[in-house]
Order: sequence, then C-alpha cells, then structure tokens
Amino acid sequence: MRNVSATTPEPEGPSTSPTATAPVRWTRYVAMGDSFTEGLWDPYPDAPDVQRGWADNLAAALSARRIAAGEDPLEYANLAIRGRKLRPIVAEQLGATLDAKPDLVSLVAGGNDILRATADVDAISAALEDAVAQLRASGADVLMGTGFKAGAALSWTNGRVGIFNANVWSIARRYDAHVVDLWGMRSLADLRVWSSDRIHLTPEGHQRVANAALVALGLEPDDDAYDVPLDAAPPAAFRETARANAAWMRQHVGPWVKRRLTGTSSGDGRSAKWPTPGAWPRA
Repeated sequence: MRNVSATTPEPEGPSTSPTATAPVRWTRYVAMGDSFTEGLWDPYPDAPDVQRGWADNLAAALSARRIAAGEDPLEYANLAIRGRKLRPIVAEQLGATLDAKPDLVSLVAGGNDILRATADVDAISAALEDAVAQLRASGADVLMGTGFKAGAALSWTNGRVGIFNANVWSIARRYDAHVVDLWGMRSLADLRVWSSDRIHLTPEGHQRVANAALVALGLEPDDDAYDVPLDAAPPAAFRETARANAAWMRQHVGPWVKRRLTGTSSGDGRSAKWPTPGAWPRA
C-alpha cells in the first residue's frame, strides 16, 4: 500500500535539490472537497476573497519541481466548496473530475458529516469508497486524508473520527491509494495553527498539511520540520481563555447552529474557485 511511509523510485541522474529526490510524474491534479480543501482562512495576500489552502500549496510544490526538472508546469483544478458534506461532494464534483482526466486526485472530506448529530460514519465511508473506486478505475492516483484529532469542545467527535479513519486506511489498502495522516500530525495539536473558528487552519497550518501531503505521495517535504510542534506557549490566564471561548461561541458556534436550524450552508451560491485545469500557478 502506498501511504505516508511509501516511497517512489529515485530519478535517474543527479538531483539538483533536496526536494528533487523523487520524480513528479503527475501532470494534472484535481482537488475535490469542502472548506478544508478550498483553503478557508488562508486568503491570497493579493486577492483576499480567494482562499489558498493546502491543496493550492501542494499544487505549487509539485509544479515547481516539474519546472525545475525541465517539464511543463502541473495543471491544476480545485473544485472544493465550503460547507459540503461527503455525498454531495461526490455527486457534484466526481463527474467533473473524471471529465478532466487527471492523473492525481485528492478527495479529503467527511468532517461536515461527522459534526451532524445523525452522522452514519459507515454510510459516509461507503460513499467515499465508491468515489475512490471510480477514480482508481480511471487510472488516477488518489490522495485521501484522515480526520483531525479534536480537543476541548469538539473532542466528542473523536470516537466518530476514529472509526472514519480506520475506514479510510482500509479503503486505501483495497484501492492502493495514498493517505495524509492528519490525525497523527503533532503540529496540529496546537491551537495556534488553527483559525479563530477552531475548525479551519491558519496559513501556517495549511502549509504544514501541504508538506504532509508531499510525504503521503512519497516525496520529500519542502520543509523537514513541517510536523515539529511549536515552542510551548505561556499559559493563558483564566479570564483570557474565558473571553476567547465566549467570542468563539458568539462569532462561530451561534451562526453554525443557525445554519443547521434553517437548512442553509456557508457554501450556498458559491462555485469552485479553480473549476478548469490550468497551468499552475495561474498567471
């Protein structure tokens, strides 16, 4: 099975940089998913309304290595839309992905499902497996991701996430897919790499995940220290922690509950940011 411990053949001839120790054979990459893959809370500095995120960063790293090796840039599309659950992701994005004929696809999703009270983890996993089977049958390599290990107010999800993760690894074994082990990343245990909503990463967090994705694909990371935990933070005063928790409830939990009660989603009316594969990075 190809996973985070897998390796790819070494390229023939001398290497010009540490990150060129394995060939980047993929020519077209399509990212499927929800807000995590859309890149929420990681805006482009010159276009703050457009999110970057780990998948854009991964595409940039793969493309840079292709260009350094004298190959054409990687072609890349990102179909992810915030708020989507796994089965709608498959229904809305799989057809377009197959039509694009990529040789690499990332499908990292399921978190929005797991947060629902009525989540059926095995049914979610079955939908994921069906999508992976179709992608692998098309000849594309597939990169999946485990769920995160949550703390504090979201720790109640860890039992569900653990079952989902076990299913992800089983699917990867059956279909020879890659897995980025988000659950096992030590650096993500620190709240400082999470945004104020506590369910999306900061730009630093997204960059760390992009490096983990390179490793999951059998490549060297751009930064060997991508999973080194941050230096210990000074303990926060009780009043400061209470103030932060109150702000989180008011600014993020309240609106999330309201959307659940009204049957709306943060992704309603939104379309994919990069719907058509094109040379990456875009001009």
